[in-house]
Amino acid sequence: MNTAPIKKYAPKARKDFIAAVTRQANKVGVTTKGIAPMDIKGDVALINDRPFPKAIARSRDALVRLVEQHGFAQTMEQAAYSWFNRFCAIRYMEIKGFLDHGRRVLSHPVSPNGFQILDDCLHIDLPELDKQHITALKLDGDKDEELYRELLLAQCHALHQAMPFLFEAVDDATELLLPDNLTKTDSLIRELVSAIDEQDWQDVEIIGWLYQFYISEKKDQVMGKVVKSEDIPAATQLFTPNWIVQYLVQNSVGRLWLQTYPESSLKTQMPYYIGPGEQPAKVRTQLAASIPESIEPESIKVLDPACGSGHILVEAYKVLKLIYEERGYRSRDIPQLILKHNLFGLDIDDRAGQLAGFALMMLARADDRRLFSRVADGEVTLHVVSLQDTQHLELPKLWQQLNLSGDWHKGTSHGLFDSHQTDLSSASADQHYTLLQRTLERFTEAKTLGSLIEVPAEDAQPLQELLQTLTGLTVSGDAMQRPAAETLMSMIHQACILAQRYDTVIANPPYMGSKGMNADLKSFAKKTYPNSKSDLFAIFMEHAFKLLKPYGFNAQINMQSWMFLSSYENLRDWLLKTTTIITMAHLGARAFDSISGEVVSTTAFVIENAAYPNYAGAYIRLVDGKSEAEKSRMLLEAIP
Repeated sequence: MNTAPIKKYAPKARKDFIAAVTRQANKVGVTTKGIAPMDIKGDVALINDRPFPKAIARSRDALVRLVEQHGFAQTMEQAAYSWFNRFCAIRYMEIKGFLDHGRRVLSHPVSPNGFQILDDCLHIDLPELDKQHITALKLDGDKDEELYRELLLAQCHALHQAMPFLFEAVDDATELLLPDNLTKTDSLIRELVSAIDEQDWQDVEIIGWLYQFYISEKKDQVMGKVVKSEDIPAATQLFTPNWIVQYLVQNSVGRLWLQTYPESSLKTQMPYYIGPGEQPAKVRTQLAASIPESIEPESIKVLDPACGSGHILVEAYKVLKLIYEERGYRSRDIPQLILKHNLFGLDIDDRAGQLAGFALMMLARADDRRLFSRVADGEVTLHVVSLQDTQHLELPKLWQQLNLSGDWHKGTSHGLFDSHQTDLSSASADQHYTLLQRTLERFTEAKTLGSLIEVPAEDAQPLQELLQTLTGLTVSGDAMQRPAAETLMSMIHQACILAQRYDTVIANPPYMGSKGMNADLKSFAKKTYPNSKSDLFAIFMEHAFKLLKPYGFNAQINMQSWMFLSSYENLRDWLLKTTTIITMAHLGARAFDSISGEVVSTTAFVIENAAYPNYAGAYIRLVDGKSEAEKSRMLLEAIP
């Protein structure tokens, strides 16, 4: 893929999108200087004496709450990112032909200056689209901008059913900030379409490159400083080259399968897979005792605890698909089985989580034309989550609204404010309440600690049961239970993912030395990970073993410094005594073409969560390679 146009376009797009949403916020009286009062008079909302439809009141109130909670600049940053993500997602889907109505939304297949959805609007059926209103706007002949805005929002609303994590609900504040003049020749949409060649949209990998280059200037601004929680994603994000991802995935997920089925044809489709080689007799005996006689594909659990835009999860999907196909599963069933049972991703960056979820959805949609409707009907579950803080939640109030200890299963809350309900003294004896309480307490600093937060494995089953209960309440609960259940579901979902134990944990973890850590993160590192506290990458490396099952694989690319520096001596000693390095590709500098010079020197490895003294691992030295392509070639040549 030619990343040069993306590198040129994305940083400028960030500035343009932020400026555009800021203008929209200013129009409704939300500015850096303060928030203007809003007066409701009949069907009109007055802001700075300017009339708006009363319907904007809810969205405007939501926007004000976001600004009060996060500050103006961060709210604009997030809103800009949301619209950038949405436009990129629609662009990818329209080129791949994944939109149900079959028309392009952001462009025209034959008219460079046109919009196909605008030309064909009278023949397009989208949920919540007022056909009579659309017809009136079309016949007017002078309302293309208003018409296009209606069509674009209707498309976003339709996609909400399949991808609510990316296309938020109708009354979301982000919708209020949709930029103006979208049909103009210099609009944000026109620039996106013209800047990147259609051919480059064929591979879902483009999503990761757009993400990396979009935040590249923000990354430069925060590097070398003590980083605030909201800036950790920008300071630590790095897109992993595909050949490195293949090496990690094929030698962990692929190895898991090939250990049990050594005659599998899977190895012929994994160019970066390295076989186990000859081993001492004692090691062969140990391995034979630890390898299961059979594996069901649905049982394989893969986690990326710092998933970014989902590149590793995408590659894991491809290997898992081969496994399902080899076992004879029906092609149409495989995508939903992989999403439901096999793949799990976590990140502290909301927008990265959106893109990771989108990337997986696109891969699955290519294999299943009905995927979007299956998701909307609840048949398909996506386990890619951006971790959320819980410090703003009021558990006593939510507990009362849930009414789990009463007749919640009947969908009623008529006794909610009776004395026995408002008195929470008995709640401490309720297992649901105590589970909620200790779970929410763990995630008060989720945006800082991310997937380093520990959730005991023994909580996995009760958390899963609670999640099922909450899911049921979102459908059958009463008017108070439903919103309370929806609020808690995402928190319990992220706890479920961290309580589960995995066959493989695969990551390009965040790199951040202790000098860049804020006080909370530095204190946590010192207390919880004394052997790896010097850098986040080493903490993630050590933490991954806590998330693994016995004999599971920890596959990562991280800084090579843990191999040499005295500050990691205890970590190395622990690794050598309790784990086994299966394979390592020592990459050195220049493994990332997007980073110039000798800035980052790395190593990629697969380590088993078991100790096999005298195991003969496969170690490949690639430090002399001067680029990604050269190192990849050297690795492929060394493997045979």
